Amino acid sequence: MAMSSLRLQTKFLLTVMLVTFSLTATTLLVVRHSVQQKVRQEIFRDLENSVLTFQNFQRQRQAAFSESAELLADLPNVRALMTTRDASTIQDASQSIWHLARTDLLVLADPSAKIMALHASAPGLTPDAVHDFLTQSLRPNESRHWWYENGHLYEVFVQPIYFGDPSDERQLGYLALGYEVNNRIAEEISRVSASQVAFTYQGKIVTSTLPAPRQNELLASGFLGLLSDQPGQIRLGDESYLATSVDLSPEFVGAVHLTVLKSLDQETQFLNNLNHELLALGLVAVLGGSLVVFLISKTFTRPLERLVAGVRALEQGNFSYPLAPHGHDEVAEVTVAFDGMRRSLQKTQRELMDAERLATIGRMASSISHDLRHSLAAIVANAEFLCESDLTSAQREELYQEVRVAVNQMTDLIEALLEFSRTRESLRPAFGSVQQILQRMVQVVKAHPDFHDVQIDLICEASGEGWFDAKRLERVFQNLLLNACEAVPRQGGRIVVHLCQIADSIEVQIADNGHGISESVRNTLFEPFVSCDKENGTGLGLTVVQKIVQDHGGEIIVESTSSAGTVFKLKLPLHFPAEKALSVSG
Repeated sequence: MAMSSLRLQTKFLLTVMLVTFSLTATTLLVVRHSVQQKVRQEIFRDLENSVLTFQNFQRQRQAAFSESAELLADLPNVRALMTTRDASTIQDASQSIWHLARTDLLVLADPSAKIMALHASAPGLTPDAVHDFLTQSLRPNESRHWWYENGHLYEVFVQPIYFGDPSDERQLGYLALGYEVNNRIAEEISRVSASQVAFTYQGKIVTSTLPAPRQNELLASGFLGLLSDQPGQIRLGDESYLATSVDLSPEFVGAVHLTVLKSLDQETQFLNNLNHELLALGLVAVLGGSLVVFLISKTFTRPLERLVAGVRALEQGNFSYPLAPHGHDEVAEVTVAFDGMRRSLQKTQRELMDAERLATIGRMASSISHDLRHSLAAIVANAEFLCESDLTSAQREELYQEVRVAVNQMTDLIEALLEFSRTRESLRPAFGSVQQILQRMVQVVKAHPDFHDVQIDLICEASGEGWFDAKRLERVFQNLLLNACEAVPRQGGRIVVHLCQIADSIEVQIADNGHGISESVRNTLFEPFVSCDKENGTGLGLTVVQKIVQDHGGEIIVESTSSAGTVFKLKLPLHFPAEKALSVSG
C-alpha cells in the first residue's frame, strides 16, 4: 500500500510512533541508572520551596482578608445597616455587601454574637453553629480563626463594628469574613507548588488533589499526625511519594495541617532531562526527528493550510476563495464539503438579505407613503378651496388651519423618522430637573384645545435632578401624555403622573383611565410602525420614546393595561453613563 493512499491520521500516527520510539529507547538506555539520587535531592528542595511559597502566599492572603474585613466593618452602609437591629433587613441588605467582598463567607452579628446575617457559598453552616464559632472566636488580640462544620473548613477574620470612633467603644456588632479551604484552593496551591496537596482538620482530610483511594491510604498511613523538619517517604498504592506537613494553626493546637506530596516516580521521569547525556543524545534525536517529521508533514499539512485560508476568507466575507481538493483522504473530503456549504451559505445569505431589504422597504414605504399621501391630499384640497373668491374670512381661516394641521402631521412624521435615525452620540446631556420638564409638558398638553377637559395630576416626591438631554425628554413625556389624553374619555378623563426617586435613579409613572391597549399590539407596542388604536398615528411615537430612554441608560415598560386604564413606567439613572458621556463629549 503506497504512502500517498493512506489516511492523514494514519500517516501522522506512523511518523510520530517511529520518532517517539527511537527517542524513548535511546533515553531509557542512557539515563535509567543515573538520576535516582539526584531526583530525591531535587524533590527535597522543591518541597521546602513549596512550603515557603505557600507560607508567603498564606501571609499575603491573611493580610488581604484582614484588611478587607477592617474596610468592610468601617463602611458607612454597614454601620447604618447594623443600627437597624432587624435580622431580616440586615440579611437581605447585606447580600450586596457579600457580593462586594467576593468571599465564601460573610457573617454579621450583634454585640452579643447573635447572628443577624449569614451568607456562605457552600451549604452546611447554620446560624447556631456560626454563633458558637463566633463566641469562641471573640478572643482578645486575635482576628484570624478556623471554623469547621459539615466537611467545610473556613479561615475566618473577625472585626468589630463600631458606631463612630472605635475609641468611643460604641460597638454595633461583629463582621466575620472568610474563605473556604476547598478544591479550588487546593488546586491553586497544587499548581503553584507543582505538587499534590491535602488539607486536614483534626486528622480528617478536608480537601485534597489526590484521588479518593490515595486519600484513604494517606489517612491509614498515620503520616498526617507527624510533624518533622525533614520530608518523609510514604507509599500510596503503587507509587512512592516524598511528603512534608506544615501546621497552619499553632494557636489551635495543630487543628489544621497542610501536607505537600511529590511523586518520586513522576519526578524521576521528569528530571531525567537534566542529565547531560540525555541532553546531548536527545538534542540529536529531536533535531533529526524534527527534520524528518517536518519534511513529511509538510506534504500532509499543505491541504489543511489551504482549507484554513479558505475558512478565514469566509470569515471575512469572501465566498470566492479558490479551493481545489487533491486526493481522497479526510482533508479532501472536508474541503469538498466545506466548498458546498460555502456556496449554500452564500446563496442563503443573499436570499435572506434580499428578502429582509424588500420587507423593510415595503413596510417603510407603505407606512410613510400612506401618511404623507393623506396629509398632502388634505393640503391640496384645502389649497384649492382657498383659491375660491367667494369665501369669507372665517372660512379662509378654517381652511388655513386645516392646512397647518396637515403640515404639522407631516413635520411630526419627519421629526420622528429623524429621531429614530439619530445615534446616542447625538445626546447633549446637561444638569437639570425632571420635575420642571414634566411641569412644562403638562402645561403644553393642557393647552391643546382638544384636551382642556382632561384632568392631569402631577405628583412629585422628588425634583429628579440629574444629567439629561432636556429636549429629548420633553419629547418623551409629550408623546406619552398625548397618547394618554387620546386614550381617556373626553368627559371624566384623568391622568396621574407620579415622580419619585429610588437610589440613584428616578421613576416616572403615567397612569390613565382610558380603554387600555389592544391585546393584538401589546407584544409589539414599541416596534416601529405599530400604531396603538390611533387613526392618524405614525407608529413611531413609542419607538422614539423607547429609543430616547434607552439612550439615557434607562428603560420603559407597560406596567399594566386593562379596560380600566394603562400605566407606563419609566426609569432613568440620575447620572449619565460614563461611556456615553465620553462619546458625547468627544
